[in-house]
Order: sequence, then structure tokens, then C-alpha cells
Amino acid sequence: MAKIEVKTSLLDNMVGVGDMVLLEPLSEDAFLENLKKRFDHNEIYTYIGSVVVSINPYRSLPIYTPEKVEEYRNRNFYELSPHIYALADEAYRSLRDQDKDQCILITGESGAGKTEASKLVMSYVAAVCGKGIEVNQVKEQLLQSNPVLEAFGNAKTVRNDNSSRFGKYMDIEFDFKGDPLGGVISNYLLEKSRVVRQPRGERNFHIFYQLLSGATEDLLRQLKLEKDFSKYNYLSLDCAQVNGVDDAANFRTVRNAMQIVGFMDDESQSVLEAVAAVLKLGNLEFKPEVRGNGVDESKIKDKNELKEICELIGLDQSVLERAFSFRTVEAKQEKVSTTLNVAQAYYARDALAKNLYSRLFSWLVYRINESIKAQIKVRKKVMGVLDIYGFEIFEDNSFEQFIINYCNEKLQQIFIELTLKEEQEEYIREGIEWTHIEYFNNAVICDLIENNTYGILAMLDEECLRPGTVTDETFLEKLNQVCATHQHFESRMSKSSRFLNDTTLPHNCFRIQHYAGKVMYCVEGFVDKNNDLLYRDLSQAMWKANNSLIKSIFPEGNPAKINLKRPPTAGSQFKSSVATLMRNLQTKNPNYIRCIKPNDKKAGHIFTEALVRHQVRYLGLLENVRVRRAGYAFRQLYEPCLERYKMLCKQTWPHWRGQARPGVEVLLNELGIPKEEYSYGRSKIFIRNPRTLFKLEDLRKQRLEDLATLIQKIYRGWKCRTQFLLMKKSQIVISAWFRRYAQQKKYQKTKSSAIVVQSYIRGWKARKTLRELKHQKRCEEAVTTIAAFWHGTQARRELKRLKEEARCKHAVAVIWAYWLGLKVRREYRKFFRANAGKKISTFIVQRIMQKYFLDMKKKLPSMSPTDRSWPPRSYLFLDDTHKELRRIFHLWRCKKYRDQFTEQKKLIYEEKLEASELFKDKKSSYPSSVGQRFDGDYLEIHKNPKFQKLSGSIEEKIIVADLVNKINRANGKGAVRIFLLTKSNLIVADAKSGQKKAVVLLNDIEKVSMSSQKDGFFAVHLKEGSAAGSKGDFLFSSDRLIEVATKLYRTAQSSTSQKINIEISDEFVVLFKQDKVCVKFIQGNQKNGNIPTCKRKNNRLLEVAVP
Repeated sequence: MAKIEVKTSLLDNMVGVGDMVLLEPLSEDAFLENLKKRFDHNEIYTYIGSVVVSINPYRSLPIYTPEKVEEYRNRNFYELSPHIYALADEAYRSLRDQDKDQCILITGESGAGKTEASKLVMSYVAAVCGKGIEVNQVKEQLLQSNPVLEAFGNAKTVRNDNSSRFGKYMDIEFDFKGDPLGGVISNYLLEKSRVVRQPRGERNFHIFYQLLSGATEDLLRQLKLEKDFSKYNYLSLDCAQVNGVDDAANFRTVRNAMQIVGFMDDESQSVLEAVAAVLKLGNLEFKPEVRGNGVDESKIKDKNELKEICELIGLDQSVLERAFSFRTVEAKQEKVSTTLNVAQAYYARDALAKNLYSRLFSWLVYRINESIKAQIKVRKKVMGVLDIYGFEIFEDNSFEQFIINYCNEKLQQIFIELTLKEEQEEYIREGIEWTHIEYFNNAVICDLIENNTYGILAMLDEECLRPGTVTDETFLEKLNQVCATHQHFESRMSKSSRFLNDTTLPHNCFRIQHYAGKVMYCVEGFVDKNNDLLYRDLSQAMWKANNSLIKSIFPEGNPAKINLKRPPTAGSQFKSSVATLMRNLQTKNPNYIRCIKPNDKKAGHIFTEALVRHQVRYLGLLENVRVRRAGYAFRQLYEPCLERYKMLCKQTWPHWRGQARPGVEVLLNELGIPKEEYSYGRSKIFIRNPRTLFKLEDLRKQRLEDLATLIQKIYRGWKCRTQFLLMKKSQIVISAWFRRYAQQKKYQKTKSSAIVVQSYIRGWKARKTLRELKHQKRCEEAVTTIAAFWHGTQARRELKRLKEEARCKHAVAVIWAYWLGLKVRREYRKFFRANAGKKISTFIVQRIMQKYFLDMKKKLPSMSPTDRSWPPRSYLFLDDTHKELRRIFHLWRCKKYRDQFTEQKKLIYEEKLEASELFKDKKSSYPSSVGQRFDGDYLEIHKNPKFQKLSGSIEEKIIVADLVNKINRANGKGAVRIFLLTKSNLIVADAKSGQKKAVVLLNDIEKVSMSSQKDGFFAVHLKEGSAAGSKGDFLFSSDRLIEVATKLYRTAQSSTSQKINIEISDEFVVLFKQDKVCVKFIQGNQKNGNIPTCKRKNNRLLEVAVP
């Protein structure tokens, strides 16, 4: 990737000379050579002081990127290489920071790149100004107005594929921050003759080709058009297609731009219908007919074309047909109707087409202005951009070229005046003596054209208004009479004998010596083009159209507003517009862009010297350089001048302590530059001759080389010293590490040897100790073995004696048992036959039962009623007995357990049982309450001296005394209250003062409501009509909800013999005074942990968020 070179001055690494003011020597050849050299190196911009000279490269260059925009943003004009962005930035910053209205004048011939230059200026300003939705919308509308105006006002010519055939001046309005508010566009002299005929090799306006190429089949059907260009007489066919131009895509761009600018769909449709009508008008053809009185008249050949035109504009066919056949002339109270011959009919057709298109274009400009104008009525800053046709010199120059060149004369005049004025103001501002500058003043040429008495435009208007036969030849004769002696007017028929034999000047032409050179004009068509006549019948016909757009652009056709006064001529209108433009430009600070066309082939890399020389002459660029150089060729602020050249003097290098001006004085005195070559201003140094500046640059370049050598020397010394110190430090580190490594190895070897010696010694000592322990152990084992053998012998002898004794006893028992059995058998032998089986069975069962009960006695479970275990049954026939015995045992065990309870403990268990029946599997917080004690009186009211007064007012026994939160219906927040429950009342008291807030009889309580969630909220509903029910129900929140609700339920039941209904629901209604409020419980994440929160949602809803 190539390294990007950063420039900090116009003079750095210049290709040629960046500012022509510094060109030495100053000549036309040197000027062209410098332009060519820069053009060959893709440097298309060159300065003449503050004027930018731009050469069209005819190809894309990478110099308009967003990075370039940022590079030139907020930079000094001469700080970087010449660029159009530098001028745009200077103008924008002057407008924003210094509150000076600006104008940017872009001039040059067709194909020089004026339109592209105006786009670049607008895009740069749009990029650097503020951001925001509204600002971006304004910027987008301003930028999108260009495609619309280009489509309707530009055309392909032999010199330019996108030539502007009108002059455009746009005022962009900004607020005090520099953000765009809107804009106003003015247009000048649309070349409407192009609508009906185009020179060979040129096209009509772009919109016709874009419409036919890009419109859909449905749209073309609505407009009654076909895609074939050859079907329309107004379109030239030799260059209908342009290489590199996609008319269909451009049409889509135009439609999108119209939508962004603010055109409604019906407005866009009306515009396209008017364009289609212009195309269809060109296809009207006329045939001659002779009336009965011998008068020639014209008739339309194909009335189908006329019918389609009338359908497009919403007009009765007969009205338009009569307008093409007759002409009505009104004079005071008289009306004269005459027929039109074929030539007059064709003239009327072309005049209608030109006027219709021209007025449509003016309406487009008006409509765009309505959309982009500033909507806020505040003080505005204005930047004007003038993109107008340049000086034109063709082989055949007619009225259009005369008007265009007149405009350029006026622009040249204001350019010279403003340039000299700016130069003079700077000299006065800096305190430099002003010297008069000689220059050519073209005011005499402007006077020749615009003088109200003997000017060419005045005589043309006079000739058009003169009664009798008026032709172009009579106009030329008048010019020869009045202007014959003028030094800038030439004619073959003038009284001056200088031109009588000038064969280069035809008899029907005259020549004017313009500031840019001599131009010969052919007078043919001057009178007709100046008259710009449209028959009144056609205006009135257009006004009758149902198409609102067509009707609005022909207001003079309204019969109620008939004006017999002749409309102003084209020349007088343009003269008035130019005068207005000049007055507008003189109120603004000017900025100039001079555009040059490098070749006629529209190709890149080609520089035609003759063509460029011609443009340099008629643009007056050398004259501009001479005006700029008449005083001082170069000027610069003291600070950047000192910063740039301070290395040339020892006293100012490397830093100058003090003001910049004394430093520059010391610098120039040290260099020995003659004092007549420079002057000191208040803030700038002025250098008279470019050679002095180039001498400073050469000295600076040489000094920079010397400084570079010095820097290289110092750097190389520093680098070598750094490398030596690094090597020295590395050697020390390596030595230290090596010594450490060697000592570590030696230590490891010594340590290893010591460990080996120690291990051998420890091994010998261990083996010696082991031998001693083994000998001691063998001795102990021998004694134990002998004792064991002796004890075994004694035990065997004793066992043998005991066995013998046991055998004797057993033998005696067996003999005795046999004897007893024999006696029993003898005694009961007589009964065995009758009851032996039953008795044996009964005996066996009794023995089994006896054994079963004895086993059960040993295997009985614990006395805990919660113990569910039970021994397994031993015999199947005892299954029922086993179950019944288990039930009896459990009942007996429970009775034994109950017999241990006191009366107070019985009451607690009864409350727990009641709570289980009320809340088990219904309330989520019930399981956590099972293990809690129901103490009731948590506040110890009678013992607490704080509540002595409250205790004294209560005679009954207190069942529940606890702190609860009473929920406020207004905001859902809780207030701490004392909750007291006695045998007959429910009391709510203040937690701080102990004062009773409410006393409710238990008979007045209708029900208690709560949710199924893990919260402590519950509502006490009172019966309607009760004494306590006037204030409505109570909504509490308690951490002991289960206990409070259970005791309230049991107390009310025992006191009133009535059960309070316990309602468990996640949504219930509470009555506050006369208003019903819904309390709704929802699941939600809590910011304050697991504590439920209550919020008031509206007048009818309290929402409790439960974790």
C-alpha cells in the first residue's frame, strides 16, 4: 500500500505551481504549461489567489472521498493542495463564523464541468454542516433538486453529454449554527428552441428519452406514448442513445427525487402528461386548403394525434383545432379573426410546444422552491451557488449566444470589480499602501449591449414594437446607424470604412469585440426569438384545459384577465433578470470557480493546448493573475510564515520566544532580502515578487536536507549508544545468571552428597534399632506362647470334666422324663381314643397364641402416636386379630398421650386443628404456620406501661394483641396499627398513642377475605347497616395471618354461635365508604426482596405484587 503523504502547506511537494500568482515568468505559454503539467499528474485544481481553476478530467478521481472531506474541513485555504473543497470550506466557515453571506460563481463553457462543480460544493457543505432528522431532510431535498432540474433542463450536446441549457442560481439558507434551513432557486433563459429542433449530433432535453426508456408499459399506455424514439418528430434520431448513459435508470432516479423533494403523485402525473403532450405536438402535421373566398388555410392531417393530446390535457378537441387554424387579434373594442396558412400553423405548433415546456420548467422551479424554502422565519445566512452557461463562440452564433455572452460580460465586470475591491480592502486592512492597478474595464461593452437608449437590446425591442414591416435586416440596418462608430462594434454595412472589404464578415452578421475575443452574430431569427410570440388563441385554449397544471401556467388565457398590452420581450426579461442577479451578487462575498474543458473528445488524459488557450483568454485568467500580482504576489499570516521558515535563522530556530512579527523581521533581516521585496502588514507579511518566495523555499529545502542529515547523525549515534548499552547490560545479566547457575549446581552437588551420607547413617542406625526390637519381640512372643499353651491345657481339662458332668445330668433327666411319660400314658390311656385330636389341637393353638403374644410383647412399637410401624404377622389365620390388635394399641397409645396434656395445651391443639381445616391446601403460607406457636397476646398490653390507658379501657380478656398494617385506599401504602381481639369486639388502635381508631362488634363481621398466595393481606368485611360499617371494610397486612384469622373465626363462633365465612381468592372486592375497590394479587419480581407490595392502579383497583 502506497504511503500517503501529508501536506501542511500549498508549497509542499508542488506539481508545477499550485497558485498561478506565484508563476514566474508570467506568460500565456507558461500559464498553459503549468496547467498541463498539473493535469498530467491528476492535479485538476489550481489557484489564482482565492480563485479556483478546475479542469474537467472526464473520468473519476479518488479525491472526493469522505476522508478528503474531513482532511479539508476547518483548514486554512492555502494549508493544503488546491481543491474545490478548500474553497467550499472557506465560504462555509466565513458564512458560519463571520456572519458573511457568500456566493460561489461557477463559469466556463459547456462541458467544462460547471454542473459537477456545483454538485461537489453542495455535497461538501451538506457533509460538514450539522446533523439531525430535520437538517438531514433539508439537505436531502436540496441535493435531490438537482436530478429533477437536470432531467428537464439538461441535454446532450456535441461538447457535453450533460450540458445545462439554462442558468441556475441557488440561494442556500442557513441558521445561526450553520445548519441548512432551505433554499431558493432562480433559473435563467432556458434554451426552449431545443424542444422543436436540435443541431446535428445533439439531443433534446433528457426527460423525453428517460420517459420513453424508463416508464412502465402501463404508464406509457396512460400517456398514450410508445417506446420507439422514431415515432416522434421532436426527437433527433442520430444520437438518441448515449454511451454510458442509462436513461431508464435515470428516470427512476428522477421519480424518486421528485418524491423526496415533495411532489405529490397527482403533480408528478400532471408533469409527465405535459411532457407527453409536448412530444405529441411535434407529430401534428398540417395540409393546405383553399376556402371559398380564395384564402389559404391549414387543416390537421391526422386528427387522432390531436385527439390524444386533448385527452392528455383535458381539452375539447374542437377548441385546440380552431386555435391551430385561426388567429384572433384584439385592438381596443375590435376583434379580427384571420386564418393561418400551413407555415403559420407550424409556427403556432412549435411556439405552443416551446412555451408549454418552458412554462412547465418554470413551474417545476417554483414547485421545488415551495418544498425547499425555509419553514422557520428567523434571520438567515445565505450561500449562493451560480451555475450558468459560459462564454459561447460557435460557427453560427444567434440570439441565444448573444444573450449568454452578455451575461458573461456582466459576470466578468462584477468579477473584476469585486476582485479589485477585495484586494484593496485587504491592503487597507493590513495598512499597506494601495497602488492603482491598470486593467481592461469591459463596462463599455456592457453599455453597448444594455444601454436604454442606444444599446443593442433596446434597439431590438424598439424594432419589435415598431409598426410596419419588421425583419432581421431592418434591425441590422438600425444597428449600423446607431453603433457604427462604437469601437467594439463591427459590421460590413456600417459607415466605418474599415470593414467594407472584410470578407470574413457576412452582410447579415455583426461582430462584437467581447472581453474574451471577437464574436460574430448572425441576425437571422433575432426578432422572432426576442418577440417569443404565442398566439392568444392558443393561450386561451390552454387555459380551458381540465388539467390544473396546464391551466395554471397559462394565466393570460383567462378571458376575465385579458391584457391587450404587449408582453415583455425575451431580451428585456433576461436583462432585468441579470440586473437582479448582479445586485444580489454584489451584496455577498464572492468565491470563484473557473471551469476549463481540456478537449473536445470528452476523453481523459488529453490536453488540447489550442482549446485550453482559447478558454484561458476568454475567461480572462491571465488578466486575473496580473490584477492579483499588481501589488504583492504572496501574503501569509506571521505565525505560519515563522513556523515554516524559522529553521533558516539561528535566532528563530528551534523556538522563537515572543510575538510572531518580530520573529519574521529577524528572519528576513538575517537572510538579507531587500526591503523593497516585502512589506509588513498588521497580521500578514506581503511578498512582492514570486522569485523571493521561491528563494525562501529553496533555502528551506536545503536547510531541511541539512537538518535531516543532522537528525540522521544524532539518531545513528543514539541508536549505536543504545545498542552498546543494551549489549553491556545483557552481558552483565548473562554473567550474573551464569554465576548463579554455577553456584546452584555446586550447591546441588554438595547437598546431594550430604543427603547420601545422611541416608547411609540413618539406614545403619535404623537396622540396628530394628534388630534390637525384633529380639525383644521374639522374647515377648515366646513367653506369650508358653503361657497360652499352659492355659489351653488347663482349659481342656476343665472342659472335659464339665462335659462328663453334663452327660450324667442329661441322662438322669431323660430317664426321669421317660418315666413320667410312661406314668401319664398309663393314666390317660383310656381317654385318648375319644378327645385326643381336639385336645391336641387346642393345646397346639394355645401354645401358638401364647408364643404370638409373647413375641408381640417383645416387638411392640414406640408410644408415639405418629409412629406408623407395626410388627409383621406370624401366622395367616391371625390376620384379623393382628389388625384389630394394631387398632386397639393405637387408640390406647393416643389415650395415654392425651392424658398427659394440660387444658392450655389442649386449647392450642384445637386451634391448630381448626387452622388445618380452614387453610390446609388453600393458603400457600399455611405450612409455614404449623410449627409456630399461637401465643395471641404478643404486645403484653396489660404489662406494657406504654399502653396503660388502652389497657384500662378494655375490660374483657384480650385474645389477640399484635401490630398490623392498615392499607390506605388512596395510595396502597400501610400504616402501623394495634390489632386487638376480645370475646365480643375487634379493636383497631394507633400504634404510637394507643388511642382507639375503631371498635367493631363481632356480630357486625360478615366475612374475611384473603388470597391463596404467600402474603399477609386480609380484608374484614362488615355487614351493611351496621354501626361500624359506615366507614367501610378494613384491609390489613399481618405476618401472623393464619393465627389471627383462626382466633377471629373461633372467637366469633363461640361468642355469637355464628360462623364467619373465610373466603380465599386472588381477587376480591373491598368496600371503602361507598366505593367498591378490587384487590388483585399478581405474581411479580420485587425490588425489596420477598416482601409483597401494594400499589394503587386507579380509583377501582389495588394491585398486590407477591413474589
